[in-house]
Amino acid sequence: MVRELSHYVDGQRIDGTSGRFSDVYDPCTGEVQARLPLASADEVRDAVANAEKGQLEWAAMNPQRRGRILLKFVDLVNQNMDELAKLLSSEHGKTFADAKGDIQRGIEVVEFSAGAPHLLKGEFSDNAGQGIDVHSLRQPLGVVAGITPFNFPAMIPLWKSGPALAAGNAFILKPSERDPSVPLRLAELYSEAGVPNGVFNVINGDKEAVDALLEDPRVKAIGFVGSTPIAQYIYATAAAHGKRAQCFGGAKNHMVIMPDADLDMAADALIGAGYGSAGERCMAISVAVPVGQETADALVDKLTERVKHLKVGHSLDKDSDFGPVVAASAKERIEGYIQSGVDEGATLVTDGRGLTVDGYDGGFWVGPTLFDNVTKDMKIYKEEIFGPVLSVLRAADYDEALRLCSEHEFGNGVAIFTRDGDSARDFASRVEVGMVGINVPIPVPIAYYTFGGWKASGFGDLNQHGADAFRFYTKTKTVTSRWPSGIRQGASFIMPAGS
Repeated sequence: MVRELSHYVDGQRIDGTSGRFSDVYDPCTGEVQARLPLASADEVRDAVANAEKGQLEWAAMNPQRRGRILLKFVDLVNQNMDELAKLLSSEHGKTFADAKGDIQRGIEVVEFSAGAPHLLKGEFSDNAGQGIDVHSLRQPLGVVAGITPFNFPAMIPLWKSGPALAAGNAFILKPSERDPSVPLRLAELYSEAGVPNGVFNVINGDKEAVDALLEDPRVKAIGFVGSTPIAQYIYATAAAHGKRAQCFGGAKNHMVIMPDADLDMAADALIGAGYGSAGERCMAISVAVPVGQETADALVDKLTERVKHLKVGHSLDKDSDFGPVVAASAKERIEGYIQSGVDEGATLVTDGRGLTVDGYDGGFWVGPTLFDNVTKDMKIYKEEIFGPVLSVLRAADYDEALRLCSEHEFGNGVAIFTRDGDSARDFASRVEVGMVGINVPIPVPIAYYTFGGWKASGFGDLNQHGADAFRFYTKTKTVTSRWPSGIRQGASFIMPAGS
């Protein structure tokens, strides 16, 4: 039976009125499981108006009370964890355990955001001038919005909404059309926790909804995660309309394996980081860079043996290492990249095309694919594949490996595996990438540090979560005050100075 989905506005689910719909698929079977309304510009504007009203009550609330509501929300998410993870798996295709991790990494940021009273404190200077005090306030922006991707349908909405709500803003979420059910369920849990009506809203839609958010002057800031071309479009359009924007795009994450590395540890890390979640992670390792031929030969042998034993299966099968990719179009795109690698001369060690899973013939299956002898002029190296494809690009020495990581168009995440502290320290200091792992394959920072890439992987001055999120979602007001002392000094016509 096909489910009918909705929007979530003013504390309740509401039907769409545009007459336009999108199908939501089960990636394991290829069948349509739900129908999603796509909002018109008018529907978006109505939601913004509702959020604007709700924000006033929310902003007036003591920030510590807002924090308590967020902690109650975290409790509710934990109570409903299995339901949410199953729902997430059914629309995305990632395994049940991986879906739980998606949700967990999201609520960690909400937990951090409950400490907003500390992060929202201003500064005070007594007697900055004769009888003059100066202090600053951090105030909410008003209505803000998040446009989030399919690959983390819980984590990224929570990364965006937790700090925004804690700072006193109202939030409008435009999630991916491919897996919208978890964001809708999170909206209900926010309401159940005590977030006032209108303060957290979900508007489903396509470019029409996105453009309406970008063009509405009442929306003061936009956060986005997705592909680089769309990140660039949203960043430029938001700026043209006077909005703040933080937009995160594509990635091509390298892992350098030094000759002194523990190769079994490195191979295990590459298998998990390259093929977990079917490679549909912006922090997935998609390029292994072994240093020296001996290291490369040994590493490829270990990877080949491990790939043979990976199990691709239904997302709710506890024995599955990873499930299907999210859509038929994703499967077609990934298989096109595999053919491109073959055509350009890379060595195809294992071919993930043509995979079938018993009982699920219509699923969007792509098996683990391994390329060796990849070169930096190949399409499979230059572009983000976003699938279970790992490329081995051999480097002659450390300096070549460092250049490869630093010169790539993307600069999201990178890792180095080594036993040598000098190499690791030099690499972390010099590599031109935003997030670095040392013997850690997926260096996603914990909630109280910030997450963000460089170059074509990120647009905007401030990153996601951590203290940067509160700088992004608030504006600073500086107050200079003097109280009358009974002594009149007459008019002054010169610029005030601190002396």
